[in-house]
Amino acid sequence: MNDRPFKVLGIQQIAVSGLDKARLRSLWVDTLGLELSGTYQSERENVDEDIAVLGAGPLKVEVDLMQPLDPDAKPRVQTPPLNHVGLWIDDLPAAVEWLSSQGVRFAPGGIRKGASGFDICFIHPKASDELPIGGEGVLIELVQAPPEVREAFERLT
Repeated sequence: MNDRPFKVLGIQQIAVSGLDKARLRSLWVDTLGLELSGTYQSERENVDEDIAVLGAGPLKVEVDLMQPLDPDAKPRVQTPPLNHVGLWIDDLPAAVEWLSSQGVRFAPGGIRKGASGFDICFIHPKASDELPIGGEGVLIELVQAPPEVREAFERLT
């Protein structure tokens, strides 16, 4: 697979969820000391989240603390509790095109703006007969890395 036209640079975020994000804040912010940096709500995504961060600068990592707006509605963001992992991608459109050609199944919605303002899309947690590669039970968010993140990772290599 030497012809891969993109790089996975690093972890952009993890998203953890439960029925009460105050309990998540108690652990991640009050006890572990992460800093809150914002909030996000989306009826379409059935999510109310607090965005906590660890680290600093372009290599900081988000920990999204999520609860459903409606626990009985879909998507069920509270299941599983480790909702998804986000990966920095250096060229998201090239990655989506190439991964699609390799049989990767993407979740509906295509490339769009995410909670933090970056372009995102999701690899579906389950493969299908037509698209035999999925996240094997894990929702994977691909996040377009902005220039400062790409440059920071380039300095490390």
